Amino acid sequence: MEFSQALDAHLTAIEARDLEGYLATVHQDASLILPNGTLLRGREAIAEFHAAWFADPDWSLRAETVRVETGGESAFALLSVVYDDLDPEGKPYQKLYYLTLYFTRADGRWLLVHDQNTFC
Repeated sequence: MEFSQALDAHLTAIEARDLEGYLATVHQDASLILPNGTLLRGREAIAEFHAAWFADPDWSLRAETVRVETGGESAFALLSVVYDDLDPEGKPYQKLYYLTLYFTRADGRWLLVHDQNTFC
């Protein structure tokens, strides 16, 4: 599988709130840094976070590719994201952030090893 296909599968799983499909793209030892600086380590912690997030029906996001680089057994994508959601009172809000996704190839599959979100 080409990296572009793996990246598309990863993003499609997020947009579809498909936890099983998403986790199929995540390495066992992955890390994730949220915009508030919270660090999640390991696939289980990331799965727990995403299960709660995917259960929320109010959000949507649009991602635009800024840069993609591959080299040997690693690749990264930098995306510009527009995130829409509702606050606890039901009022709409929007956040803009950069999303950096770093993948490694393991057993012929591209798997996410690091995900970092940074507000603009």
